[in-house]
Amino acid sequence: MAKYVGSIDQGTTSTRFMIFDHSGNEVARHQLEHEQILPQAGWVEHNPVEIWERTSSVIQTALGKANLTSSDLVALGITNQRETTVVWDRTTGRPYYNAIVWQDTRTDRIASALDRDGRGDVIRAKAGLPPATYFAGGKIQWILENVDGVREAAEKGDAIFGTTDSWLIWQLTGGTDGGVHVTDVTNASRTMMMNLETLDWDEELMGFFGVPRSMLPEIKPSSCPEGYGTTRATGPFRGGVSITGDLGDQQAATVGQVCFAPGEAKNTYGTGNFMLLNTGTEIVRSENGLLTTVAYKFGDDDAVYALEGSIAVTGSAIQWLRDQLGIISGASQSESLARQVDDNGGVYFVPAFSGLFAPHWRSDARGVIVGLSRFNTNAHVARATLEAICYQSRDVVVAMEQDSGVKLEVLKVDGGVTANELCMQIQADVLGVPVSRPVVAETTALGAAYAAGLAVGFWATTDELRENWNESKRWQPTWSEERRETGYAWWKKAVTRSLDWVDVE
Repeated sequence: MAKYVGSIDQGTTSTRFMIFDHSGNEVARHQLEHEQILPQAGWVEHNPVEIWERTSSVIQTALGKANLTSSDLVALGITNQRETTVVWDRTTGRPYYNAIVWQDTRTDRIASALDRDGRGDVIRAKAGLPPATYFAGGKIQWILENVDGVREAAEKGDAIFGTTDSWLIWQLTGGTDGGVHVTDVTNASRTMMMNLETLDWDEELMGFFGVPRSMLPEIKPSSCPEGYGTTRATGPFRGGVSITGDLGDQQAATVGQVCFAPGEAKNTYGTGNFMLLNTGTEIVRSENGLLTTVAYKFGDDDAVYALEGSIAVTGSAIQWLRDQLGIISGASQSESLARQVDDNGGVYFVPAFSGLFAPHWRSDARGVIVGLSRFNTNAHVARATLEAICYQSRDVVVAMEQDSGVKLEVLKVDGGVTANELCMQIQADVLGVPVSRPVVAETTALGAAYAAGLAVGFWATTDELRENWNESKRWQPTWSEERRETGYAWWKKAVTRSLDWVDVE
């Protein structure tokens, strides 16, 4: 009898496959990075074929490590980097262009034009999103306008779009031989083309981007009892597994952190930071620069919504220290280097490599390091990088409290950066509230597994999932109120220095 749930976690820098038991414990995993393609300043791309190949590889390796086969899996969940846009030919299976990643800023003119002529207000009202380079709609438009033959292929019904969940589900269920073209409400809510109230593609919004409906996947619940499709025996599972869970990565982490009640919040520390606050079945419109998004939809139940604060560059700033500056050899060294100093030495780093996301939404911003003197060392820069992660999160917490009227009492955290204990201590100090990390830190993969398992009755209720959650560590704030507020005032001053750096038409 099948006794495990599998979870594909297709992220911005890597893809992993994880296997979980009924207690939510990890049974096996394998993970591989993929190339970050940077053709010019502000452009970020991935190779969709490489992502599919890496996905196949991590599945086979993880199953092999655990001596398991597809028959040991009761269901499969998928979670993915949201907004990253793939357009491919349904008849050949070939992508027309590299995947345009959520961090990419080439669509800044498209986003600015939407705001200038009033279409932006319609997008805010219907989709809950501000016009921004972040979201998928503008990326599809760019491909239609700039890649030869795609517009004609789209009109014929051959060119289809998907975020990476759709691309992988299509491949897993047969590709050109009957592959299923679907997505879920959480991923669809990140395109600027889905109506939050109807949970369907909106003709007016699609028209803003010139996207024909034939390009778009069918929108399904995040936890789908009838399933999205079954894996083919010729694929990496070597047998049929029902795919029943699909969530964008941050919504998956919300489920993995069992934030099922209104007012519960989590913050995921990955390539960027993403904080979600459950607002229940109510659509809450932000007045303070947050996004209104779908948190999840389980089967026929009403959709649950969230306020989200999306931060573009956090963990990737640490990668930048490693790959571009070369002042650390690995991510873990950022902690030991930063521990060499007691504070930032007056240095503030605003890593606005892709502009600033929530709550500022300034595509004209670019990264700055300010406050440097001859006294400062690479240790101060490393410390300022960790503090930037935490100050950006405070910006979002402030906006969230203003929108919701709920004061944060404890912050649940997850993701790779939570392994950096100094960063988590700084986060508690900057916020002035405790920071709590669960035993299973990879809550994104776990959330996708939960959605898949709920759909087939492997877990009966969300109460069962709550019982699986256990705290690994808690950090208490140690800074004085004066130090906390002084540091935040300097941070806000540094942010002003990053603005108006590039001209946006």
